Amino acid sequence: MRVVTAAEMRQIDQTAIKQHGIPGIVLMENAGLRVVEVIEGILGDVRDQVFSIIVGKGNNGGDGLVVARHLLNRGAQVKVLLMADPADFQGDARVNLNIWQNMGQPVYQVNQVNGINIIKVALLNTSMVIDALYGTGFHGVVNEKVGRIIELINDSHIPVVAVDIPSGLEADTGQVNGPCIKADHTVTFGLPKIGLVVEPGASYTGQLHIVDISLPRALTEAGHLQKYLLTGETVARWLPPRQSTGHKGTYGRVLVVAGSRGMVGAARLTTRGTLRAGAGLVTLALPAGLQPVAAASLDEAMSLALPETPEGTLAIGAAGVILETCRQVDVLALGPGLSTHPETAAMVKSLLPELEVPTVLDADALNALVGDVDMLGEAKAPLIITPHPGEMARLLDLQVAEVQENRIDLALAAARKWRVVVVLKGARTIVASPNGNIYINPTGNPGMATGGSGDALTGIIAGLLGQGLNPEQAAAAGVYLHGRAGDLAAEQLGQVSLLAGDIISFLPDVFKELENSFVPVR
Repeated sequence: MRVVTAAEMRQIDQTAIKQHGIPGIVLMENAGLRVVEVIEGILGDVRDQVFSIIVGKGNNGGDGLVVARHLLNRGAQVKVLLMADPADFQGDARVNLNIWQNMGQPVYQVNQVNGINIIKVALLNTSMVIDALYGTGFHGVVNEKVGRIIELINDSHIPVVAVDIPSGLEADTGQVNGPCIKADHTVTFGLPKIGLVVEPGASYTGQLHIVDISLPRALTEAGHLQKYLLTGETVARWLPPRQSTGHKGTYGRVLVVAGSRGMVGAARLTTRGTLRAGAGLVTLALPAGLQPVAAASLDEAMSLALPETPEGTLAIGAAGVILETCRQVDVLALGPGLSTHPETAAMVKSLLPELEVPTVLDADALNALVGDVDMLGEAKAPLIITPHPGEMARLLDLQVAEVQENRIDLALAAARKWRVVVVLKGARTIVASPNGNIYINPTGNPGMATGGSGDALTGIIAGLLGQGLNPEQAAAAGVYLHGRAGDLAAEQLGQVSLLAGDIISFLPDVFKELENSFVPVR
């Protein structure tokens, strides 16, 4: 499903109006009706329920006035609370305000001196608040009075449905710079906006309902819209079917190079993730002293001893063995638990220009490139990098806060500059491709913030690469599957006790879920 900026959504609306001849008042009517349908899905019969609708002067307020009319016609009691003088309403919003007043219905102007008291009284007897104050054009900070009203609504614990976007939330960034409506449900029109599906905006959105308001499909699926919200249906279409004549070589030979003294667990988790993702043959290559330990705990994988330093990390001589082994595999996963030992880092840098198989670079393979990150753009092999925000900050020579404030743009810029697929991990992981495609992952939970979770993800992506998905698909599908497995694990085990190994253990349930829920399109 595509995700849009506020400007892209405005362009879609204007094209629908001007080129397709759909009047704006029709789009507004459809929007309001869809919100009412969602409300009925939440509350059931709305007859005799009491609604307070906070209305701004723009099109978002016009949508709210349509909601008010249809709720009233269904037998609800409706209070329309205006945050602007009626004379300031224009266009389609003005039409709907006129309709409301021509129906003999009052409006309450909370923009006036006693507005706060009007809000307080309204909230004493309200079943649900409808937020139709600011739309997708909002940015910055709400004024002091609006901020006080938002705080009163949030503190009331009355269910809130936001129309298109919670007021106070920036549609293009998801940033919240002051008071913002904390919605229980948000009904957004046509396509989700970026701010609704990235943090911190996603935490203010509540349950997101994406509704059709009769925008032509050619506009909402236009090729120039290159941002996507990952869905199970999309991932199911990408996953390759298992052939009746397939064998272990059919589904990919993957070499995992990982581990060091004290970090053998990272190597094992990466290997297990690769196996559970469906790879046919997996070999774990690690320092020679650790090979017996790893082999004893990985029945389904082969193992390979590599030259090591006295400290139990990979020596420079490991590069030649790895390159020779890569002649016999389809995919390489490199980095988890390697350590930042200078000789190991030098080995990684000597290896990178020589690689010819698709490679997933994670953790210490990325740390080895700090200061020499442009080497990525010179690599012959297709690369996927999977930095967490701290690693991304080191690669870009930025502060972590700078990365977190601009995740999408930085991930895309890095993907284009280095010609790699970037997986910027974290809440709502971002996957960026050099061709400009962006994927936002909605799966996952805080319980996955545990050691080894990233190692499991590296293995999952490598396993998907081995089965023939291209790097962009493997990365995007991998983060979805990883997050969904974490969600299923949290449902069964809770978030506090969740371990990285649990994520891997629930992967089969995710694959079964996708197989049973979606019919792949081949």
